[in-house]
Amino acid sequence: MTYSISGHYVVSCSCAVICGCSVDAQPRDARGGTECRGTAVFHIADGRLDDVDLSGVDFAFYNHFPSNLTAGDWKVGVVIDTGATDTQADAVGRILSGQEGGPFGELAQFIGEFLGTERGPVSLSDGEHPGLTVEGHTQLSYEPLRGADGAPTTVKNALFGFAPEYGIGRTTGTSDAFGLSYEPGYGEEADFVFASEQEAGVSKGRM
Repeated sequence: MTYSISGHYVVSCSCAVICGCSVDAQPRDARGGTECRGTAVFHIADGRLDDVDLSGVDFAFYNHFPSNLTAGDWKVGVVIDTGATDTQADAVGRILSGQEGGPFGELAQFIGEFLGTERGPVSLSDGEHPGLTVEGHTQLSYEPLRGADGAPTTVKNALFGFAPEYGIGRTTGTSDAFGLSYEPGYGEEADFVFASEQEAGVSKGRM
């Protein structure tokens, strides 16, 4: 089976700016903690798993990284938007679990505990301050860091990145799902492309 999904994502996590997870560094939060708890919401603008159309599906990925990413023992949970059909939700679940290969298949080796899959309203918002919402669990807004020229600050070619280049910033709000509550600090956003046969040079994906 083959898949390809593309769209936009926004991430928030407990790390102080800048989060070191993308370069396999030890996580650090503003209080000196050494773990990363976070939320990533993805909007699939275009995608499919074989003959299942996944366009328009939104999902949230919750993580607990107890140390640097390659140390493993991750805890992860997923919320798939209620607007997705059961067939679409099953297809997204298969992709995220690594069953369909690609970047998520490579990263499955680091997961120590899967916390489950839930259904609920999931969405991204556009505008000057993008945000992500998982009803009953998470409400966060993102503000990009900017350089001297006013353009958003970006990170490029990270070892673990949801995109080859992504914007970084700060997030505010609240999040508590799968027992993974945290105080938001770091954030990022970008367009993404994930596929079962990923092109050479594309980042592995950060989960």
